[in-house]
Amino acid sequence: MKVLISDSLSERGVEILKKAGLTVDVKTKLTPAQLIEEIPNYDALIIRSGTKVTKDVIAAAKNLKVVGRAGSGLDNVDLPAATKRGIVVMNTPGGNTVTTAEHSFSLLMSMARQVPQANASVKAGKWEKNKFMGMELFNKTIGIVGIGQIGSYVAKLAQGANMTVIAYDAFLSPENAKKLGVEVVDLETLFSRADIITLHVPLTTETKHMINAAAIQKMKHGVRIINCARGGIVNETDLFEALKSGKVAAAAFDVFEKEPVDPANPLLTLENFICTPHLGAATTEAQENVAWAIAEQVVDFLVRGWSGTP
Repeated sequence: MKVLISDSLSERGVEILKKAGLTVDVKTKLTPAQLIEEIPNYDALIIRSGTKVTKDVIAAAKNLKVVGRAGSGLDNVDLPAATKRGIVVMNTPGGNTVTTAEHSFSLLMSMARQVPQANASVKAGKWEKNKFMGMELFNKTIGIVGIGQIGSYVAKLAQGANMTVIAYDAFLSPENAKKLGVEVVDLETLFSRADIITLHVPLTTETKHMINAAAIQKMKHGVRIINCARGGIVNETDLFEALKSGKVAAAAFDVFEKEPVDPANPLLTLENFICTPHLGAATTEAQENVAWAIAEQVVDFLVRGWSGTP
């Protein structure tokens, strides 16, 4: 059986697939048309965030049995179309938990102390000590929207910095909230109380543009917003206006609604906006973890006959 890897994957994952007797082709940066042309030849497709598995791709996938996502998000896979065709879709939600949480917290600290801006200033030959006034995290309230695996780890990091942690999550039980040491609140309460808001929810019809002008209006003046989850959760036009007015003091993004981000995106013109190019899972450790995990899952399904049920 043949496996197509259409996004970069650690060599460890490729080796696992080959050792199981599978034929593996690595073809990255395929255009949508090229992927549609290639996919009929394969039994399995392994992707990361770059490949879009659309209904047109699935319609062309005559032999496809499984799609494996090396990572957590599945918003780049048309799940209803895959289900209709009987194609199993797998992911590895735990493999990049720590890495993504650490990146979120790195952006939080960079934003609070204006590290990227100060770095650029010094490298430009300036010494502007009075310009880059920061904010302590100590005793500040962080609101975590979505407290699954990544959000829970962010909560631990925040607690280590002596922050007060409040969280909104429709699926978090009071018992688990108590174990995590967080206060569960409704979304409007989180907006009104948080000094910093960090997003850790998937992109769905319910979460698309959940941070918009109306939501921002309910937040504290001078709130700071972090998005390392998915582009599209924040309405970028509304955020731009709020950053210009000072309602939102600063924002830090690792993800955008359109990726790669459009160089003309007005957010990129603002000094109080910092960003990275979707680096949440970009550590050596995380890439090894997700490559190993998805390769093992695909082998279990194709070679060992795993059915997806206990």
